[in-house]
Amino acid sequence: MKRFKSAKRALGDLDADSAALLVAAAADVTLILDAKGIVRDIACGNDELASELSDAPQWVGLAWGSTVTAESRPKVAAMLEEAAGGTATRWRQLNHPTARGPDIPILYCVAPAGRSGRYVAFGRDLRTVASLQQRLLDAQQSLERDYARLRHAETRYRLLFQIASEGVLIVDGTTLRILEANATAEEVLGESARGLVGKALLPAFDARASESLQTMLATARTAGRAEQVPASLSGGRAHVLVSAFLFRQENTSLFLVRLAPAAEAGAIVPRVGARSKLLQFVDTAQDGIVVTDADGMVLAANRGFLELVQLVAEDQAQGKSLDRWLGRPGVDMGVLMANLRQHGSLRLFATSVRGEYGVTADVEISAVAMPNGERPCYGFTIRNVGQRVVPDARGLRELPHSVSQMTELVGRVALKDLVREATDVIERLCIEAALELTADNRASAAEMLGLSRQSLYVKLRRYGLGDLAPEDVSK
Repeated sequence: MKRFKSAKRALGDLDADSAALLVAAAADVTLILDAKGIVRDIACGNDELASELSDAPQWVGLAWGSTVTAESRPKVAAMLEEAAGGTATRWRQLNHPTARGPDIPILYCVAPAGRSGRYVAFGRDLRTVASLQQRLLDAQQSLERDYARLRHAETRYRLLFQIASEGVLIVDGTTLRILEANATAEEVLGESARGLVGKALLPAFDARASESLQTMLATARTAGRAEQVPASLSGGRAHVLVSAFLFRQENTSLFLVRLAPAAEAGAIVPRVGARSKLLQFVDTAQDGIVVTDADGMVLAANRGFLELVQLVAEDQAQGKSLDRWLGRPGVDMGVLMANLRQHGSLRLFATSVRGEYGVTADVEISAVAMPNGERPCYGFTIRNVGQRVVPDARGLRELPHSVSQMTELVGRVALKDLVREATDVIERLCIEAALELTADNRASAAEMLGLSRQSLYVKLRRYGLGDLAPEDVSK
């Protein structure tokens, strides 16, 4: 231990009280010991530690060794023996037992106190360090458990990868070079894994299949997966069906490429092609097509629906209720779902669709329930009929003139406008019937309807019925 160069000159005026204050402030706990190691006084500079060592004042008069745990007592004897030589001891950790919790670790150093034969034991609270050590140990154990799980998962992946009956390649998404190949892929491509790793994927196939493979990989890069396409290996050795799936690992895009022998999958190719064309038609259809779960939440939607509700991407609609875009929130969806649960299908349900930016369109919805285990799914086709139905209630001549058309406007046109239109329809039909029965004799028709001739002419002019002479209009 390095000492002061001139302790007497620097600290010569230090009295007992000042020395005691300095000694108490120098450590978390300070003990004054006699030559036999008996505790003669104690001071705590740490209030938290003092509350933990609530029985510390009772140490006075006890041997220092009796205040520590059994394994720490040999260290106490060694420190007292070392301090008897007149020099400060090295720091050692002692543990003090407590009645309320775990042992308290304290790091002690013992120094002789002048010629009186007494010693001063300086103690530093190690609980913060012990807590950090425990947290570090817990973190290390957690990492070890995570590493073990990863190793087990990798073992299962490797086993599944190697015993797969189809050839599987892991291909770099940027360079299209093979990174891994399983045993079946080695057999299909006729080369060992060591020879395949690092090679470009496309040269392994016939040049005529290069374009279709590139298109397939571009589709997988955009959509995440691509349907299998037929391809011949270089040299015409074999015919296989190639499909690809995109996945990401850290910041790298990788393809999982599957090689299925064409002989095994030959009967499936036409079905796969037809299914692909059907899916392409559904995605590009002008009518909106939506699939929801049993609660009406959108699972999938085509481009026609996205355009109808003014969305850009399918994921903007997924997970949201179809009721969000229907003209009568809380009403239309309830009617649709009730009919689907009861009858399994629904045709030509008239309503409107409201886009994200406020644009509305009159539509007809047909729907069908699709079995999907315990919870069915529902498919909806939504056709924009705005060109056929003009629900403008402000111009009476533009309103529909049949009862079936009027009933389709319930909920979209005010009731008073519907009643007025119904009255007009009935009035017009009665006038047309009277004119037909009287062979267009307007005087007789007016009498039959209980109207004056002037009132009949007003209504004829209103509904645009017949050719009125100027003298009739002026009557």
